Amino acid sequence: MATASQRAASPLAGLERMAAAGPILFMAIFLFFWISTTPFVDLTGETVLDPSAANSNRLNQIVSIGLFFGTLCYGLMHPLRTVMMQPRALMIPLFTWFLLVSLVSAHPILGIKAVVLGVMVTINAGVYLLLPASEKQFAKMLAIGTLIMLGTAYYGILFKPELAIHQPSELREPMNAGLWRGHFPHKNSAAAAMVLATFFGIYVLNVWSRLAGIAIIVLSVIFLVHSGGKTSAAMLPGILILAWVFERISILRIPIVIGGVGLFNLLAVGSAVFRPLGEFVASLGIDATFTNRSDIWRFAFGAIAENPIIGHGINAFWQTDELVYSGGSVETWAVAAENGHNSYLDITLMAGVPGLVLTLLLVIAMPLRDISRLPSAGKHSHLTRLFIWTWLYVIFSAGLETLFFEGGNLLWFTFLYSLYGLRFQSSAVLDPGSSPPAKRMVAHV
Repeated sequence: MATASQRAASPLAGLERMAAAGPILFMAIFLFFWISTTPFVDLTGETVLDPSAANSNRLNQIVSIGLFFGTLCYGLMHPLRTVMMQPRALMIPLFTWFLLVSLVSAHPILGIKAVVLGVMVTINAGVYLLLPASEKQFAKMLAIGTLIMLGTAYYGILFKPELAIHQPSELREPMNAGLWRGHFPHKNSAAAAMVLATFFGIYVLNVWSRLAGIAIIVLSVIFLVHSGGKTSAAMLPGILILAWVFERISILRIPIVIGGVGLFNLLAVGSAVFRPLGEFVASLGIDATFTNRSDIWRFAFGAIAENPIIGHGINAFWQTDELVYSGGSVETWAVAAENGHNSYLDITLMAGVPGLVLTLLLVIAMPLRDISRLPSAGKHSHLTRLFIWTWLYVIFSAGLETLFFEGGNLLWFTFLYSLYGLRFQSSAVLDPGSSPPAKRMVAHV
């Protein structure tokens, strides 16, 4: 029979084991999203044109499930276990609606898989910030993970250029030849990752190590420039400036976010649908096709008009066999598009107007509310800035790329845990890491 001292020591030992497991799990999840189980994909093979080629990856599924159960177990044993899947008043209706529209779609299995993966990633994101024992440890692990990612990307450029630099022999987009993509599947993915990595570098510079932070910033910006991601390159300084204004002038926060995202989508998608608006955008010297996305958006609008309430189901439209091989390419090449290249449009296409409303509550309304509730100690912290940079970058990038509820997408995962970070910041005080490990497990965020 255990003695009283042994029983008292048992919870402490459990917390110490969690404190040891947290960094390992943190790094495993980081590398899974930022490097993946299949880096350096060959884009010259005919499989890149097969819509079903990316649907099966046994190793990826095993690792994803393993990390999820590891995170779930950690979260259930954590004193702050109730943070998972919060706010449930929004999360439950949102995923329930996604499930319902998928069940009545032409491809219910695809939708069910996507919803399950979406729930898994959301739980992972909710627990992710509980894994480090302090903010300094969070910054340290973020720096190490980012440097490993950058090392992998540059390794590809130096030693595997045929797989890390776009080639003229690629079947889908040979016009990208010469642009860097590293271990990422596309130069746009690489560019977006480098923007986030730059944010990480600025944060690390201020919180943990100036040398590591500067190294991350320099390496990320160099790679970003060579990736040819013009939109991401322009958005990097733009988001930093916008966030500076957002932080200091609270009265402009709603106009910046709601007005800015609305205007951006109006100019982009609206120019594809309304010819006068397209002509106006072109007169400003802006590419009114937004790199040939206009054909996709016009096609997507027509599909939305067919099912504006329930949509076509999650993952049940783009890249399905009946769409790709329908013969519609004679009318428009958009039938072969991988996605709608606009997150707000794609959510409406898949889950209808109710799905869009629920999504906007999650990605726009909830963060604005949490930021408005930030205590004085957290309003100008470096951690809060990191979360706001990520949030602003993704909601504006979503106007040109499909990001929302993309389960394996590093931008979506980083965005999700940034939303949780803002939620934590609005109701907790940062622990500088001075308390013992057992006590630091309670609320370091």
